[in-house]
Amino acid sequence: MLIDRRCLLGGVASMAAASALPGGARAAQSDDEAWAAADARYFTGSVADHGFKFRRTNLDAIDDTWRRQLVQYSHQQRPGTIIVDSKNHFLYVAYENNVALRYGVGVGVEGFKWYGTAQVARKQIWPGWTPPPEMLKRRPDLPHHMAGGPDNPLGPRAMYLYRNGQDLGYRLHGTLEPWTIGQDASSGCVRLLPEDVVDLYQRTPIGTKVVVLERLA
Repeated sequence: MLIDRRCLLGGVASMAAASALPGGARAAQSDDEAWAAADARYFTGSVADHGFKFRRTNLDAIDDTWRRQLVQYSHQQRPGTIIVDSKNHFLYVAYENNVALRYGVGVGVEGFKWYGTAQVARKQIWPGWTPPPEMLKRRPDLPHHMAGGPDNPLGPRAMYLYRNGQDLGYRLHGTLEPWTIGQDASSGCVRLLPEDVVDLYQRTPIGTKVVVLERLA
């Protein structure tokens, strides 16, 4: 099956933060308490960026597995190609000699249903978000459009995947919920820590090939 389903973002339609936090006591917390606990654990200060600020990730709260790092990675792609391994929650930028820069990512609960090859045909700093019609039908309470900014679920950067000139509806983007990295968290796109999506954006020229691996059982 090739990439053929639209991205459904989980940031605006977010699950309660309590369900994302570790520990059995989370069920007893109110949503406000859970979000406050998440803020205290996962964020430290802020970063000024193109007229906005995003909350700096507290990397001490992120498992080493999901931190950006150079790794040995066997591949047959040209240097610069992005490879998404949704099953294992990694995104790789391929280099020569079977080396890659690896990022931990969160993927959609439907991420395993799409795979194939695409290109980054558009990039945006502090992108706006327009929910697709099928999402609005399910969630009429959602805004029809959100301007870019620190409360936008796409975060500080987005890269848009196209094939044969057609927008596939899938994005590589940031997240407001760093605890979802390494998880099947929403219903579609590939999300990275804000710092990581800024880094990836800088490394990704228009036309970059993106390979999404088939998610085998």
